[in-house]
Amino acid sequence: MRFSTDEPPDELISNVHVVARTEGGIVVCANDLGWRFLPGGTREPDESIEETAGRELLEEAGARLVGPMTWLGAHRADHRRPEPYRPHLPHPVSYWINVVADVVIDQAPTNPDHGEQVLEVLVLPPDEAIAYLDGMDDNDGVMGNLVRLAQAMELV
Repeated sequence: MRFSTDEPPDELISNVHVVARTEGGIVVCANDLGWRFLPGGTREPDESIEETAGRELLEEAGARLVGPMTWLGAHRADHRRPEPYRPHLPHPVSYWINVVADVVIDQAPTNPDHGEQVLEVLVLPPDEAIAYLDGMDDNDGVMGNLVRLAQAMELV
């Protein structure tokens, strides 16, 4: 994977992750596998970027968008698999994009059966969110680094 602040073509975007700002800080989650992460996930067929972000925020954090999304960057994935992860997703190259947005937490995560089961949703000040994400990140520091970048860009 390679990170860039350039925006990829929409048709190559497979995933969206959100540095979700809310009263008190940044929304972070933990699932039943012990992973800590920023809300986000895989795009469904014919779904817009904003629809993906909104659905994933609800599923993983019980949150909803209340403002526009601000571009942060993208990770380019060059897949080694012979087939895409899901038939509608771009392959062999796709992008996981990252945005910053204001949200409100209205409810518990919806935790659909086909997704991971979120056990914890926290709102932490940015520095604490980074430490939390770095403490058990299965993505080699990617999630904490996204919050660091948002801080450096004065978006959080």
